[in-house]
Amino acid sequence: MPLVSARLLLRPLTQADTGLVQRYAGDKAVALRTAAIPHPYPPGAALAFVAAAREHFAQGMNYVYAMVRRDSAEFVGCIELRPALGGQVGIIGYWIGPPHWGRGYASEALRRIVAHAFDTLGLDRLIANVHIDNPASTRVLEKAGFAMTGRGVSPSPARGGPVEVFEYNLERRFSGCDPKALVPPALPVVLVVAVALVDPDNRVLIARRPPGKSMAGLWEFPGGKVGPGESPEQALVRELIEELAIDTSGSCLGPFTFASHRYDDFHLLMPLYVCRNWTGTPTPREGQELAWVRAIRLTDYPMPPADRPLIAMLRDLL
Repeated sequence: MPLVSARLLLRPLTQADTGLVQRYAGDKAVALRTAAIPHPYPPGAALAFVAAAREHFAQGMNYVYAMVRRDSAEFVGCIELRPALGGQVGIIGYWIGPPHWGRGYASEALRRIVAHAFDTLGLDRLIANVHIDNPASTRVLEKAGFAMTGRGVSPSPARGGPVEVFEYNLERRFSGCDPKALVPPALPVVLVVAVALVDPDNRVLIARRPPGKSMAGLWEFPGGKVGPGESPEQALVRELIEELAIDTSGSCLGPFTFASHRYDDFHLLMPLYVCRNWTGTPTPREGQELAWVRAIRLTDYPMPPADRPLIAMLRDLL
């Protein structure tokens, strides 16, 4: 499954990325800022790089993600997470294509990778190096909570040999770091309610967010925000009328489980209900696309990170 942030999808590289990888990695300004890209970048080097990255990703040896804009599917750059020292430490590296510099994509991708490394992969520490003449990358690391631990040297094929770098470190438990600098700031809690509508064939209804909305293109369970003074059941009945033109009563909504997920600028709390009885035929009224899906196939549909953990529980139920 891709990793999702506000504007980006982070997914494994595909052969379709080869052309832009060749173009961007072949840019001298990109190569000079990395520890692995030579300059000139040989013809066909991107094809070999993508093939190796896909193989290593599948084997769990090294995770190279393509950064892709969610609104246009445009390739932006690469970010790498390489487990080391028995899988307890991760080495981070990234580069952005020059047309996308200055837009905050590196910071956004790095924050998402950090959360994945600590929360999903269970790593204890992340390390990264940055050339001492690359202040932009230094700011990216520091905004993500990394602390400078010293200086060292790193390979730089594009510069003809080793160069001096700043060494950065981020620990999950903050040992050796200033906790105040690393504790994530408190975020507002947003209460959203959702439902798994189940038809007589035990299929679940999911909706694809339309263009122009946050997380456009991702599939989710129908629902929406709980308004002031509303109970979750009241909000869900209202949302189903507004979004799908179906009517149900609160008594037909069975509380099932909930999702709790921290996004970049808010924390989502989402009760999930199950419903098998309603009046009317689900009809998209807000530009969304609908699909009835077997629970076992829900993982085929890219979903927001808050929704994905709910899939396993629905599979057990259905």
